[in-house]
Amino acid sequence: MGTRKDRERQKDLWVAYTNMAAGPGHPFYARLNEVLDGEGFDAFVEKLCTRFYAEKLGRPGLTPGIYFRSLMIGYFEGIESERGIAWRLKDSLSLRHFVGIALDEDTPDHSTISRTRRLIDLETHKQVFSWVLGLLADRALLAGKRIGIDATTLEASAAMRSIVRRDTGESYEEFLTGLAKASGIETPTREDLARLDRKRKKRTSNQEWKSPTDQDARVAKMKDGSTHLAHKAEHAVDLDTGAVVAVTLQAADLGDTATVQETLADAGLAVADLVDREAELHPEEEPKVNVDGIEELVADKGYHSGEALEQIKDLEVRTYIPEKKQPGKRHWKDKQGQQQAVYQNRQRVRGRYGKRLLRLRGEFVERTFAHCYETGGMLRCTLHGRKNILKRLMIHVGAFNISLVMRKMLGAGKPRELANRMAELVLGASKRLINLFKHKNADNFNLRSTNTPRHKGHFITVRWHTDWEMANCTTGS
Repeated sequence: MGTRKDRERQKDLWVAYTNMAAGPGHPFYARLNEVLDGEGFDAFVEKLCTRFYAEKLGRPGLTPGIYFRSLMIGYFEGIESERGIAWRLKDSLSLRHFVGIALDEDTPDHSTISRTRRLIDLETHKQVFSWVLGLLADRALLAGKRIGIDATTLEASAAMRSIVRRDTGESYEEFLTGLAKASGIETPTREDLARLDRKRKKRTSNQEWKSPTDQDARVAKMKDGSTHLAHKAEHAVDLDTGAVVAVTLQAADLGDTATVQETLADAGLAVADLVDREAELHPEEEPKVNVDGIEELVADKGYHSGEALEQIKDLEVRTYIPEKKQPGKRHWKDKQGQQQAVYQNRQRVRGRYGKRLLRLRGEFVERTFAHCYETGGMLRCTLHGRKNILKRLMIHVGAFNISLVMRKMLGAGKPRELANRMAELVLGASKRLINLFKHKNADNFNLRSTNTPRHKGHFITVRWHTDWEMANCTTGS
């Protein structure tokens, strides 16, 4: 047995490149690179970003292919910050291979990733997101006929205790101290300030207070009932495939009926662009994207209002939005258009087809939130400003769309999911072998099931054939 002291040696001054440790690469990322390279992803983003790079001035910048792949890693590995992405890149040989960084090259620092994000504008990030939608359309993973819209709150990278007055710039504590002195308390204590604060109404109005670090953040109530500075992410999801057709970032204090128009418009433009793209690239093939664009919109009760329904009806889109229970009787004087839209929507929702669409909305739309924010690592923002967050969000959600392609090819949309499938395959093969052994030896042996303890360092290797390559799976037993 060797010891740690035996392995201690003086580091070499020079190491041959051929002697450096190299891994075979993760099978998920290797297959993902095949998809991106096959579709010309690097050439596309390099052409988009040419105007942001100087030819000779300064040191070489971070190439667009490495930058966008690095942000995709944030989704696939569930990393929320650019610091975490940079650390994970430096630590993993398989991720080095995925982004295309050689062993003798240094990985990008978090400041380099951040500077590149600020350098490349928001419109370019949206074009990369549109490129991913085209990837889905080519594989019949986007229909564009039935759209579900919903929103969720993302906690901002700003603390409630740091908010200041919009008019005077006073902090919250300074403001309370001034109120206490005005009420006759010359030297107020913390208890006095807390007592005075509890008696006030509308203590943290967004019209009066703002965050000095993230002025786009708004005071909002989160899903768990707590109050934080937050942003609102709104998704438009294809209810036939689960792909996110459009994503917008809104102020957290805006109601759903005020933001649905923008998200629906972005989704409509995205579907129209895909229809034109198919007509140009594949004029003789049967279209995979609905040529009539978005025809049906499904949402929850928060999006129901007479004005919103009328506006959506004018866009020739049928709505399936449950109606809120309202006290008393509604009056429709001078609102005949709203009345007709509300009654037609009510009739559609109560039908069998409408109920099925609402179930699909709960399945597909909520799933995007779970993958992008709960396990995807962006439930809390680490960036400041709407544009910066939306840039990261576009590529993050774009990676979710790419995972639909990977799930169709491999049966898994994330590296962790692929590892779980491999473990299930090993367990299933082991059970089959055990059952076969029991069946053949049932007459000679009295076997009973026992729990075999697992030992560290004990591995099972399984070789299987898929539709795309022969692969090896090694996992702990």
